[in-house]
Amino acid sequence: MMEKMIFGRYIPGDSVIHRMDPRSKLIFVFVFICIVFLANNAATYGILVIFTLLVMLVSKVPVRFFIKGLMQILWLVIFTFFLQLFFNREGSLVFHYAFIHIYSEGIRQGVFISLRFMLLIFLTSLLTLTTTPISLTDGIEMLLAPLRKVKFPVHELALMMSISLRFIPTLMDETEKIMKAQMARGVDFSGGSIKDRVKAIIPLLIPLFVSSFKRAEELATAMEARGYQGGEGRTKYRLLIWRTADTLSICALAAVIILLVLFRDGGIL
Repeated sequence: MMEKMIFGRYIPGDSVIHRMDPRSKLIFVFVFICIVFLANNAATYGILVIFTLLVMLVSKVPVRFFIKGLMQILWLVIFTFFLQLFFNREGSLVFHYAFIHIYSEGIRQGVFISLRFMLLIFLTSLLTLTTTPISLTDGIEMLLAPLRKVKFPVHELALMMSISLRFIPTLMDETEKIMKAQMARGVDFSGGSIKDRVKAIIPLLIPLFVSSFKRAEELATAMEARGYQGGEGRTKYRLLIWRTADTLSICALAAVIILLVLFRDGGIL
């Protein structure tokens, strides 16, 4: 199950998106997260779906990575859908049986919110799939650079965020190994009552914490051995260059925003 985790992994490639400046990708994803909430009807969600599919196609990242990643949050998507389906009482009554009442607006909102979840997961995952941790660190640091004037530790924050992203798949792999080792000793993680399952997780957490601290110590030792002293006076081996593709990506996103404003309910059209 853990090998399906895609968030935090980097897939090497030579697509246009892989070569883009990490600053433009960070801005792109941040703005997309904001504008996805502008969609409120079939037309606007259709625009976002088509746009997301085009971005995924241009990235040349195999579709199987997105499908595997979606399986990780499928339970949340289904839960959200049924939450809207059974508790939204707006619109016309579509189905009624005993205490179950399903309304048209519940179906509509359930589909839209589920789509919103999937779009956010696909685009945020695409950021890490097409950007190396080092590039992400540099991009975050450059975007937050103005905060240095108020003595904010920009470099340290960017490094911490980048390491956290990189450690997500690593910890997932480590968790899977520990689970398999515990299952080989007879531990059942899927059967029994909730109380039994909670008890079964305890032998999993202790070695996971020990492994995490060990990896953190090894990373700290490696950084010290390479003379890391923080961001003060530090030069860059890889310079960030804003290219035409970066400008075009922001322009494309601006066009999507205009379309969303025009076609949303209560919009100009």
